[in-house]
Amino acid sequence: ADDDLAKKLEPKAPSSSARFEVIAQLREAGIYVGITMMPILPFINDTAQNVIDLVDQAQRADAQYILPYFGVTLREGSREYFYKLLDKHFPGIKEQYIQEFGNSYGCNSPKANALYTLFYERCKLHQISTEMKFYEPPKEDQLTLFK
Repeated sequence: ADDDLAKKLEPKAPSSSARFEVIAQLREAGIYVGITMMPILPFINDTAQNVIDLVDQAQRADAQYILPYFGVTLREGSREYFYKLLDKHFPGIKEQYIQEFGNSYGCNSPKANALYTLFYERCKLHQISTEMKFYEPPKEDQLTLFK
C-alpha cells in the first residue's frame, strides 16, 4: 500500500497508487478487475496496517476481488537474487529469512494466520470477494461490437 516501499520492492513497476487509479478507471468502464495481493513479504510488509490499507484502497477503487498470499516463494536462483536485494534495501532481513525458512520454497509469513483472519474480516466489511469469478464468454445478444 506504500508507494515508497513498493518502489524498493518493484522498482520498474507502476506505483501502488497508480495501480489503484487504473483499477478505478477500469471499473468505471465496466471491466471486471481485482487484485492479486501477493507476495506479502515476511518481515517487510506483512503487517496488519498494510493489509488494512490494501483492502481499503481496493474498496475505494471498486476492485471486485482480492486474492492474497501472505508469504513468498523462493526457487533456487531467485532466492540468491532476492537475498542480494534484501541486503541492499533491508539490512539484516536476509538472516531472518535464512533462520526462519532455510531453503524452503514456500516462505509463509509467521503472521499469516492472523493476517488471513484480518484480511477476510476486512473484505467482508467492504463486501469484496476473495475469489475471482471465471471468465464466461458473452452471450450472442451481448456481442454488439461486431454487428
